[in-house]
Amino acid sequence: MTSIAVIGGGITGVTTAYALVRRGFSVTLFEKNRYAAMETSFANGGQLSASNAEVWNHPSTILKGLKWMLKSDAPLLVNPKPSWHKLSWFAEFITHLPHYERNTVETARLAVAARQHLFAWAQDEGIDFDLKKEGILHIYRDKAGFDHAGRVSQLLAQGGLPRRAVTPAEMKAIEPTLAGQYYGGYFTESDSTGDIHKFTNGLARAAERRGVRTLFGQDVQAVKSLNGRVQIVSQDDEGHHTHGFDGVVVCAGTASRQMAASLGDRVNIYPVKGYSITVNLRDELSQRSAPNVSLLDDATKLVTSRLGVDRFRVAGTAEFNGFNKDIRADRIQPLIDWVQQCFPGVSTQSVVPWAGLRPMMPNMLPRVGRGRAPGVFYNTGHGHLGWTLSAVTADLVGDVVAGTLRPTAGLALDGALAKA
Repeated sequence: MTSIAVIGGGITGVTTAYALVRRGFSVTLFEKNRYAAMETSFANGGQLSASNAEVWNHPSTILKGLKWMLKSDAPLLVNPKPSWHKLSWFAEFITHLPHYERNTVETARLAVAARQHLFAWAQDEGIDFDLKKEGILHIYRDKAGFDHAGRVSQLLAQGGLPRRAVTPAEMKAIEPTLAGQYYGGYFTESDSTGDIHKFTNGLARAAERRGVRTLFGQDVQAVKSLNGRVQIVSQDDEGHHTHGFDGVVVCAGTASRQMAASLGDRVNIYPVKGYSITVNLRDELSQRSAPNVSLLDDATKLVTSRLGVDRFRVAGTAEFNGFNKDIRADRIQPLIDWVQQCFPGVSTQSVVPWAGLRPMMPNMLPRVGRGRAPGVFYNTGHGHLGWTLSAVTADLVGDVVAGTLRPTAGLALDGALAKA
C-alpha cells in the first residue's frame, strides 16, 4: 500500500490525512503536541467565512499599517525591527497588489467549494462542533467602509458568493443584541461558525478509525527526499526515530517554510499573530445578551462566534512580530473593550485570552500541490482562512497525490469530490 506522511496535526494536516485515507493511502500523521489542534487551530475566530475572502494585498492595507505602526492597540501592528524574512515577505506582498481582484475572486471560489466537503465530512463522521448556520454580518460605522464593502461584494459574487447590503434597522433585526450606531452592513446568510478545536479533534478521531496512524508528541526534525522515497526523522521523549514513506504532505503551518527550504522549495510563509478571547457566559443575562449571528467589524478587524450556550469568541488583529507567541495585555484589552461597547449586557468577568500564529503567504493564497523533489507535496499557508479553506485544499492535494502516487490497485478512491 502506498504510504504517505502528513506533517502537522492542525486543521490543515488533519483534513489532509482524512482526505488521503479515504483515497486508499496508508497515512501517518506527525504532530509535535500531545493532541491535535493545539496551536493555530486551538481558539481562532470560529468563522467559516467565505465572505471574508478579500485578500489583504490592497494599498489601503499598507497605509493603515504605516499609520498604526507605533500604536500598540492597533488592529494591524508591524514591529519596526527589520529582519530579512519580514522585508522579503512585504516586498513580495507588494508585488501582488495588481492581483488583488483576481486573488479575492479565487479565494471566494475556494471558500464556497469548501463548504460541501466540510459539512459532508462532519455529517458522515457524526462530529459535533457547535455549528451555527446563522450567517455572518459585516458591520460598518461610516460610508467609506460601507462603499468599499460594496466593491468587495462584486468580487465575491464573481467567486460565487452572494451577499446583500442591509440598513441599520435590518442589522438590528438580524442581530438584536448589537449595540451602537452604524452606517450599514452586509449580510452573508450562507456563512456559518463553529469550534475549530472540536472539529479538528473529531475529524482526527474519524481519521484514526479509518486507519490513519497518528504519532502525537513526535517533533519532526528533518525531512529528506532520497532515491524516490521520503525519509523523516522525528524526536520524542525516547529519542530520535527514522521513518520511510513513498511521499509526504507538509501541513506544518509556520514551520512549513523551514521544512520546504530543506527540500529545495521556497514557501515564503510569515507568522502573523492573531489574538482571541473566549468569554464564558456564566449567567443568564450574559447568555441572552451575546449574539447568535456571527459578526465581522471591518474597522477593528474583529470577528465573533457563539460557541454553544455558554461561550462567546472574539478574535482578530494582525501582528507582524516574528515567531512571538506572547499574549500581550495591551492587545487583549481592545477585544474586551469591544465586547463591552457592542454587547454591554455580556459580563467580561471570565475571559480566556489566546494567541496563535497564522501561516500567511505574500499573495494570501495557500500553497497546494507538488514540490520539486519526488514524493513531496504541500498544503499550507492558509493565513486567516485556514478553517474556511481547509476541506477543499485537502481534497485538492488529495487529488494531486493520487494522480502522482497511485494507491495500491483495487482500493476504491473514496471521496473524490468535485474540484473547486
